Amino acid sequence: MVFYARANSLDDLMRAVFKRLLSPRSGNFKVSSRKGNSTEIFGALLELTDPRARLGRSMGRARVFSPLGELIWYLSASNSLEFIRYYIRDYYKFSDDGTTLNGAYGPRLFHADRAQGEDFPRDQWQRTMDTLRRRNGTRNAVIQIFSNEDAASDTKDKPCTCTLQFAVRNKKVYLHVHMRSNDALLGLPHDIFSFTMLQEIAARELGFGIGTYIHSVASLHLYDDTECLDSKTMAEHYLNEDLHDIVPMLPMPEGNPWPSIRKVIEAENQIRIGNDDYPIDSRLDPYWADLTRLVKAYSIDKAGLPQAKLEELLADMAWSGYRLYILDRIAKKTNSSKDTGDLFEGV
Repeated sequence: MVFYARANSLDDLMRAVFKRLLSPRSGNFKVSSRKGNSTEIFGALLELTDPRARLGRSMGRARVFSPLGELIWYLSASNSLEFIRYYIRDYYKFSDDGTTLNGAYGPRLFHADRAQGEDFPRDQWQRTMDTLRRRNGTRNAVIQIFSNEDAASDTKDKPCTCTLQFAVRNKKVYLHVHMRSNDALLGLPHDIFSFTMLQEIAARELGFGIGTYIHSVASLHLYDDTECLDSKTMAEHYLNEDLHDIVPMLPMPEGNPWPSIRKVIEAENQIRIGNDDYPIDSRLDPYWADLTRLVKAYSIDKAGLPQAKLEELLADMAWSGYRLYILDRIAKKTNSSKDTGDLFEGV
């Protein structure tokens, strides 16, 4: 039986998914794959009515740094293992050559020139946006990620996402993403964050509002365990936290977002290679400046720099909604606790 959940925040969707996967009488499947044993919903349809409520705010599953890093990796059109491993350390397990990722979404979405300032690169994103500009009612605004070559290849890294289909309805941009496979604990929140951000980028680029986000999955699963995590126990802890406050991200500034995105990409690159003092462009809208500050906060924490630097960034944040994530890093530094939250999903 197909599982359907509709909610106005990521946390509410996650709660619905975990309740179903942890229920012994729900008709879930037990599956053994090359990545481990799992409990599976075969056929899931999730609807996020407020795509801006894309960040989890639970004590145990509040994540912003690794999803943001992964999004910038996509926007940079990069397939670099070194880049994404900076944010998600276990990605190396999926590289065939120790340098690149075959399944990286960025090169499949964008031409590299887009990140470097080219306005009209030949890429799937541009084709899709041009299609929507020509005819709002089109059903052809589809970006294909998973290919026939992926299915036939003996690679360690087959894309989990099949297609992204954009649509303009009632002057709003809707997005339906279909996935062949999704780890409910670690993969799902990352994917919903990145894809709803792409949805809002498309809406701003086209000059429309933002509609609902639909996420369909053939195999939505929860692993029995991994090398470092007991996934079911973590899901149970998440449910036991009870309800979480809903704090949607602020609306993305109106107008073409790509000039600002390119500045964020350049800042992220400089910060990731060790230039922690790289200045935030004073012309950036506070929305984009805050994302750059989050990248800096992650770098400061990762490098083990003094807590005072995190506190300075906290004071500079334009939007209070990000305070939770920086305060969490400060608390971890204070308590010297081990953070296991940025492990790759291993779908």
